[in-house]
Amino acid sequence: MEHRIVGPGPYRATKLWNETVELFRARMPLRKHRCRFKSYERCFTAAEAVDWLHELLRCSQNFGPEVTRKQTVQLLKKFLKNHVIEDIKGKWGQEDFEDNRHLYRFPPSSPLKPYPKKSAYQKDVIKFPEWNEPPPGTSQENIPVRPLVMNSEMWYKRHSIAIGEVPACRLVHRRQLTEDNVEEIWKSMTLSYLQKVLGLDSLEEVLDSKLVNSKFIIHNVYSVSKQGVVILDDKSKELPHWVLSAMKCLANWPNCSDLKQPMYLGFEKDVFKTIADYYGHLKEPLLTFHLFDAFVSVLGLLQKEKVAIEAFQVCCLLLPPENRRKLQLLMRMMARICLNKEMPPLCDGLGTRTLMVQTFSRCILCSKDEVDLDELLAARLVTFLMDNYQEILKVPLALQTSIEERVAHLRRVQFQKSYPEVYQERFPTPESEAVLFPEKPKPKPKPQLLMWALKNPFQPFQRTRSFRM
Repeated sequence: MEHRIVGPGPYRATKLWNETVELFRARMPLRKHRCRFKSYERCFTAAEAVDWLHELLRCSQNFGPEVTRKQTVQLLKKFLKNHVIEDIKGKWGQEDFEDNRHLYRFPPSSPLKPYPKKSAYQKDVIKFPEWNEPPPGTSQENIPVRPLVMNSEMWYKRHSIAIGEVPACRLVHRRQLTEDNVEEIWKSMTLSYLQKVLGLDSLEEVLDSKLVNSKFIIHNVYSVSKQGVVILDDKSKELPHWVLSAMKCLANWPNCSDLKQPMYLGFEKDVFKTIADYYGHLKEPLLTFHLFDAFVSVLGLLQKEKVAIEAFQVCCLLLPPENRRKLQLLMRMMARICLNKEMPPLCDGLGTRTLMVQTFSRCILCSKDEVDLDELLAARLVTFLMDNYQEILKVPLALQTSIEERVAHLRRVQFQKSYPEVYQERFPTPESEAVLFPEKPKPKPKPQLLMWALKNPFQPFQRTRSFRM
């Protein structure tokens, strides 16, 4: 019995938790153990549980081979806290789980996480500006008109309208395409694009669309440097100068321009600890709490790498600009450190790549619910980010092009309805172009030169008369 692949969709973290619990209860080997001159049936040691669960997680395509033994111990601590397992005396909740020979067993039933109740499905419809919609507070009955003197001509016009010969005129309100309209278009089309990439019927249970800020999307698309890094308008939300200098130092090691050459052994370890402490004390992970389910849902697409990258691109556009900038700078530093062969070991007994994943996983992706598999899912996401960060943190060109074309089309329609004569001159129709520029008659094709029509075609040249005088 193996882990099945849990694809994108709502409550993916809950599904993975429940499936891991069920597999652990069904497949974990149980046997008799002795402790303090007493025998216990159908139990296991803590070390045996770590060995077996670690192998299960590493072989699962939902988590991957990057799962460490330490992360497995953290998961078993959550199992003990939530009464998935208990010690041999029936204690659970407050006890701490350690990788040792302590005995544990399964309770009669392990609690599974309940799924939230699904609300009635309401499909979000993209609402675009209606040019003929009257502004609030106006109606056709309240239109001020001047009194007209009735004469024979006016009587005839009104009489013709009454009997249906002439259509009645109606006041048309032409609205401008406001900034709010453009922002709403960006938000609606971005969420629709994400829903299409994930292959879902609705995003209702994956993210709260009310928390999506359209200004963040537009800022992340256009306010960027030549390297694609977000530029912040509010400099108070920028990384502290000392953190930015430390990141540049490690990213460009050993060629560091901001700091002087290290004067003592282990300088690079202290600089790395400074960066880790700053990111570790953030109030909220970089990918935010309310987008946790969206990013976890994208993890179900990792078997389709191109689709997963595209989904991550869209999700990262929803981030606050300051979070996106911090993520871009952090991922660039992590990738450069891992590829730098001149970088000394930053941790004894732990590889550089593993150290990066373990150190920054929780500051990148984390959930408010402690019983979720957030450590394992965060490690999986950060590993994929490190391998593809240059593509993931780009703006999806197809989405940007489609939205810009839509906005340009609506503005063109607005201009056409507001100034039809000017529009016709600037953007002529095929019929008007045909009147102004009639097609020239096609020239008759010249007859081909046939070899058989020549007389003596291969006769050699013969000089018949001298040109000299």
